[in-house]
Amino acid sequence: MTPMLTIRRDWLRAEPATIARFHGTPTGWLVDAMGREGALHHSIHAVWNGPAFVGSALPVWTSARDNLAPYAALTVARPGDVVLVATQFFDQGSIVGDIMVGMFRNAGVVAVVTDGLVRDVAGLRAVGLPVYARGVSPNAPFKNGPGGVGTAISIGGVVVEPGDLVLGDSEGVVVCPRRRIAEALCELDAVRAKEAKTEAAVRAGLRKPDWLDQALADKGVAYVD
Repeated sequence: MTPMLTIRRDWLRAEPATIARFHGTPTGWLVDAMGREGALHHSIHAVWNGPAFVGSALPVWTSARDNLAPYAALTVARPGDVVLVATQFFDQGSIVGDIMVGMFRNAGVVAVVTDGLVRDVAGLRAVGLPVYARGVSPNAPFKNGPGGVGTAISIGGVVVEPGDLVLGDSEGVVVCPRRRIAEALCELDAVRAKEAKTEAAVRAGLRKPDWLDQALADKGVAYVD
């Protein structure tokens, strides 16, 4: 029999202490720290007004209107994981519901993200786990496969490898490749300092950024009356 699922059992994840250093970081700051990239497509948004999260990527891909692979992810999920389910933007039925998300919460997963649809919004809110999706549909999925767990996926225009860092808040979801986590932490120090300095200047009455006049001179401006 041809296997319908491919499941990777283990991979490197960032240390919990490293993950914890990203707690409280706005998604926009992480984007800036990575050179203005990493955010998933804006259509993937919080289904309910849940808390921000940060964790280690557990990527899943599934065929249209099927959630056997997401359920199979329960067999390898670890505390601190973020489950990301790629459906290739399928929008004719849900692939995540409150029962599944409740089981992920029980396994220690910190958030579920999909480029597909979800259902049972009241139940999702009651479970309390952050859930991000493109929308909602009561149409139920099947459980046949094919699919994969723990292998690289493309979701929301971003390639996600197992073990990448995933950060989410009210503005969206950002993925930082595991190989760039140390770099991002260093750059975040500079981003935080710059943001604090600029915010203080605005409170003090700053009317335009210091760099604006030079940027206009360098780019060239045609003034018209």
